[in-house]
Amino acid sequence: MISLAAPSVTQKVVEIINDVKRIRPSRLRTSSDLSKEFGFDTVDLVSVIWELEKSFQIDIPDELPLNTLGDFVDFVSSHTKNLN
Repeated sequence: MISLAAPSVTQKVVEIINDVKRIRPSRLRTSSDLSKEFGFDTVDLVSVIWELEKSFQIDIPDELPLNTLGDFVDFVSSHTKNLN
């Protein structure tokens, strides 16, 4: 659930996903499974994670199950101190 996420976090996550795989933002939902619905492979997911870490200056553990747009937004929102 991403109801508490700052809009800027959601927008940035969507922007990064679009940059990695060219998925139109209008096609993404919080429940969108990136692998199943959009064909993201491990390299694509690692690219998203790497860009998120760089953009938000956070560390995302390798073992963390991040599959949906909502998973990414929730994690970033809860681990980012400065949400501007």
